[in-house]
Amino acid sequence: MKLRFIAILGLGVLALSLTGCPPKAQVQKDASEDEAQKNQPVEEPSLRGKEYKEVPDLSAIYFDLDQSTLRNDARETLRKNYEALRTHKDWEALVEGHCDERGTTEYNLGLGQRRAASVRQYYMSLGISGRRIATLSFGKEKPVCEEQNEDCWSKNRRAATKARINPGK
Repeated sequence: MKLRFIAILGLGVLALSLTGCPPKAQVQKDASEDEAQKNQPVEEPSLRGKEYKEVPDLSAIYFDLDQSTLRNDARETLRKNYEALRTHKDWEALVEGHCDERGTTEYNLGLGQRRAASVRQYYMSLGISGRRIATLSFGKEKPVCEEQNEDCWSKNRRAATKARINPGK
């Protein structure tokens, strides 16, 4: 009985493999498909072997506690940064996400990455190619202030945009 079942199952698989599926019909791409492709994630430039540095034309922005949402004052600063990046087409940018010392290392690394990603996304919405903007989270590892009070912590909850002149452009 078991052997008969295996034989019938084998014949069924053979029959299905020989018949195959009909070819897919070619469909004309419409505008919504093009729009969907535009919304695909854009690969970031590699950080390997590159040194990014602070540039006076690019200012850091700050975040509220446990937030990665851009505040209005941050958007204004990022628009000024955008102008510098737009003017200097040979620059690649690195957005570093930072957090204050509260929270676990893992939580802060994730939050720092979300902060950097929200800045990158905003630059891209303004027109900078995502291929020019990399992100990196330092979490709580690189504070600018080490006192334990709200004023100090608020300075550490930031995203800093740094630049690298790309000699190939």
